[in-house]
Amino acid sequence: MNTRLIAARVIARVLQEGQSLTAALDNALIPVESSKDKAFIQALCYGVCRYFYRLDFILNELLDKPIKDIEIKALALVGLYQLNFMRVKQHAAVSETVLAAKKKPWAKALVNALLRAYLRQQIALEQKADSSVTASVSHPKWLLKQVEQDWPEQSLQIFQENNRQPPMVLRVNLSLNSRDQYLKALSDQDLEAKAVSFCDSSLILSKPVPVELLPGFNLGYVSVQDTAAQLAANLLDVQAGHRVLDICAAPGGKTLHIIEKQPLLKEIVAVDIDGARLSRVQENLQRLSFSAKLVVGDATRPFEWWDGESFDRILLDAPCSALGVVRRHPDIKILRKPDDIKALQVLQKTILEASWPLLVSGGLLLYATCSILKQENEQQVDGFLATHIDAVEIPIDAVWGRTAQRGRQILTGDSEMDGFYYALIKKL
Repeated sequence: MNTRLIAARVIARVLQEGQSLTAALDNALIPVESSKDKAFIQALCYGVCRYFYRLDFILNELLDKPIKDIEIKALALVGLYQLNFMRVKQHAAVSETVLAAKKKPWAKALVNALLRAYLRQQIALEQKADSSVTASVSHPKWLLKQVEQDWPEQSLQIFQENNRQPPMVLRVNLSLNSRDQYLKALSDQDLEAKAVSFCDSSLILSKPVPVELLPGFNLGYVSVQDTAAQLAANLLDVQAGHRVLDICAAPGGKTLHIIEKQPLLKEIVAVDIDGARLSRVQENLQRLSFSAKLVVGDATRPFEWWDGESFDRILLDAPCSALGVVRRHPDIKILRKPDDIKALQVLQKTILEASWPLLVSGGLLLYATCSILKQENEQQVDGFLATHIDAVEIPIDAVWGRTAQRGRQILTGDSEMDGFYYALIKKL
């Protein structure tokens, strides 16, 4: 088994088939038994996707003509990533990567020549990459333009944060233990973490660890969830006896947090169009010994699944470009296309319109995305408010994020959080 070849095949699936990195990796790692090998393959795949536009630029500088075989191209990128970003010894990086191409003799010679040429020209090639707009920050041109348009002063910071490895963040189940108690439990296991001042359930680990090493994980004492996502349950302000709807709920982190914060709610209904993803919500509910009504349904057509009883609170976790979580899913930079944004805007508007009649008068709807683009966020909410006389924005007064035209925006890296957007709308 050659770990570099496995990584190259995963990357090829992302580049050629448009498969998500998560799905491609999950399938590829099934036969890999060693946890060390799994971690190495994962590091290669995430690294190549994270720095794809830089590595691809350097690869093209080394080539006389493009490599048509996507798997061999991916293998060359794996080799370049090792030499530039990993602590793998140069001779091992070259020889093992070349060995991965052994079934294709022509490719073996090519990969060997490319990697050795890179080592000879490394300084000049890296300087040339630094002078390229897309290669210097490793983002596609359309995304550079879009972010610079929306956030001209913060764009460089956003690009840099997108290329950093994100922290592992925990959500303490405050219905079972206090955050201080859980901090002590971590300390007893020699695991270091720090509390987030503006979110009472959030802890940031100093180093990522497998979830099975987290004290009480299987008992529901803690879950893995970014701080930005944890803010939703606080903003929704669910009271005892409330009926809650979570739209586009999978994988269910926010659903669970709502129950943790208010175990005396009347009912919570979690809706998602993807039955397979909704099954993950059920798994998480079972781990925490919680119950919720799970519905496989189309959020644009609630009349097909709604029972007619209004909801006091609605969380609309809208389908979006996910450009606020690029640091966790670097393949987004490769897979997302400009036309996707327009289609998502239409879908967001449709779901928002369809959800509104389900909310009781006096109820609250929280519109949320993990995007940093204004047209998916503040412009979407502004357009909705302009056409609904029974809707009013409730300003979010907080120390986190920044005030937007409507709602509140978190940019990637703000207070170590993912990029997120929230707007709170009350029905008159």
